[in-house]
Amino acid sequence: MAGMAETLHIVGGGMAGSEAAWQAAQMGVRVVIHEMRPKVGTFAHQTGLLGEMVCSNSFRSDDSEQNAVGLLHWEMRQAGGLIMATADMHRLPAGGALAVDREPFAQSVTDALTAHPNISVEYGEITALPDAGHWIIATGPLTSSALGQAIAAETGAEALAFFDAIAPIVYADSIDMRQAWMQSRYDKGETEEERTAYLNCPMDKAQYDAFIDALLTADKTEFHEGETAGYFDGCLPIEVMAERGRETLRHGPMKPVGLTNPHAPDVKPWAVVQLRRDNKLGTLFNIVGFQTKMKYGAQAEVFKTIPGLQDARFARLGGIHRNTFLNSPTLLTHDMRLASRPHIRFAGQITGVEGYVESAARGLLAGRMAAADILGHTLPVPPHTTAMGALIPHLTGGTAARTFQPMNVNFGLFPPVEGLRGGRRGRKDRYKAYTDRAKADWQDWLAPQARAA
Repeated sequence: MAGMAETLHIVGGGMAGSEAAWQAAQMGVRVVIHEMRPKVGTFAHQTGLLGEMVCSNSFRSDDSEQNAVGLLHWEMRQAGGLIMATADMHRLPAGGALAVDREPFAQSVTDALTAHPNISVEYGEITALPDAGHWIIATGPLTSSALGQAIAAETGAEALAFFDAIAPIVYADSIDMRQAWMQSRYDKGETEEERTAYLNCPMDKAQYDAFIDALLTADKTEFHEGETAGYFDGCLPIEVMAERGRETLRHGPMKPVGLTNPHAPDVKPWAVVQLRRDNKLGTLFNIVGFQTKMKYGAQAEVFKTIPGLQDARFARLGGIHRNTFLNSPTLLTHDMRLASRPHIRFAGQITGVEGYVESAARGLLAGRMAAADILGHTLPVPPHTTAMGALIPHLTGGTAARTFQPMNVNFGLFPPVEGLRGGRRGRKDRYKAYTDRAKADWQDWLAPQARAA
């Protein structure tokens, strides 16, 4: 096959790098994945596996008709995405969300990539930008300092940064089920398992107020002098949310709606803490939305004030770390190339997308585009009407560089559909119109590639 002599090099074996490698290899291109773990570790990673999930175990909503991230799931499945296929293999009950058993998931991603005849993995750190060849840098938000410095030196622009937090994980057998119960909000889900996918811990007003007081006064990790990064609004520590107003958490991750406490069905909780199953065995649960920068001792103390968690044992406490991403609107072309070195593409979170799915989606696109280059084809970017394409303007010029911040996929990025009513009342019809249009346009984009293969 033409171009087989040329190899695609991918730096980083997370969501984006793994998906990019799979897509390119499936198109007949030789791929080398360069992964620094386990030789060089990070704050957040526990293993040397490819596709490791470090924060949550959720890919968020799987609704492809009313949710932009669910639509992105659908588009990636249509494109033969490895990450989505593996997520479906290791799916856990999570109501309308797609959550996975994270260790078997990463093991399956690793096994699929290492078994592919066109893929090899080289373990070791890449510390400089390559001068030639075909490269995708998908090193994620925990890019090593040496490579980060090389990127900064090349771009002449300081990489932006933000702080990201991790939620704690609790051993299931340490949760008091005399106070907690299993139920998804509004009993969402098609099976009984999905309708009971979340574990709920109720609070009355006095307990909630005491919890907020404890959050506000707890010892927290302080940033080092000179650290100027802000928070990403989609992953705020709960203490920061509490500082924005005492009711903020009650209207966020602790909202008490759509739930009935079977231990006291006539009592409406003032707030509810939800935990989501973290593994298939059901032995681990993560506290949903409870990213935190509290110090470890304070975390255990504060979280044990939650009814049902008074005897909780923690498999992992929360933490906070600095993430980096490019000021992409000033540095990347529409096809995700580094303008100053067009043989290098960037993919994943380092480009300024947020979330596992969005990162994997950038990898899918970068892998296909790089492979097309090697094979002598021209691959246009997907239409901006698709979930895959809607993120492109945000990353490459549709956003003011001065205020650029990581972004999840959302319908606000999509071109409007003519003739539909705005506002909350028209939302359901509007979202369905967005997703119907996107699905048709995505299949039109994929079709010529399928014929070429």
